[in-house]
Amino acid sequence: MPKTAHREEIEIKLRVPDVAALRRRLKRLRAREISQRTHELNTLYDTPKNDLRRRGQLIRIRIERLASSFRRRPQTDNDAAVLTFKGPSHLLSNAPGTGRNSEIRSHFKIKDEAEVSISGPDQMARILRALGLHLSFRYEKFRTTYALPGVRGLKIELDETPVGNYLELEGSIAGIDRGARLLGYKREEYLKETYGSLYLAECRRRGRKPGDMLFPPTKKLC
Repeated sequence: MPKTAHREEIEIKLRVPDVAALRRRLKRLRAREISQRTHELNTLYDTPKNDLRRRGQLIRIRIERLASSFRRRPQTDNDAAVLTFKGPSHLLSNAPGTGRNSEIRSHFKIKDEAEVSISGPDQMARILRALGLHLSFRYEKFRTTYALPGVRGLKIELDETPVGNYLELEGSIAGIDRGARLLGYKREEYLKETYGSLYLAECRRRGRKPGDMLFPPTKKLC
């Protein structure tokens, strides 16, 4: 049976100007690598009028492969993949008080998320197309996931992307705040943007026409 999950996702992003320095800090903090460096190819689907995006929703197929496997074999329909639905951003359901909710909303991205592991991403893409959805955006990254001792439930994900390097911290609000402080960040540095919006901002900055957020072929051999 496919593995499924439904939860309230709380996360932030942080810019990483120096990956080597970050890795040294993770080592000093005795961070544990819980997922090896993995390549992710993400494909978003939407209606012809982009109704999902306008409603703040997302449907995505993510294909995952260990980075070390790129030179050994081509991608196949048997690669590990995840089908994800995300709802629009909202306030944390158990955060009392208007002021508290406003503060949380300004710093954290909070969404309902449902995921299911799938074994045939190409077949799933056919199903989505048959339902009237089309490929709207592709982006890829290399991700390595860590855990910090003493910070339960916090995932620290180092993402190498075509528009720079970022951390994604996912967990409880208290866990995210503690992990960020240990890594040398303040709340003012939290980002809620998606990789799509970061990519569009980079295209505007460079005066480039947006397309898909993909690496040059040589990067996938690194």
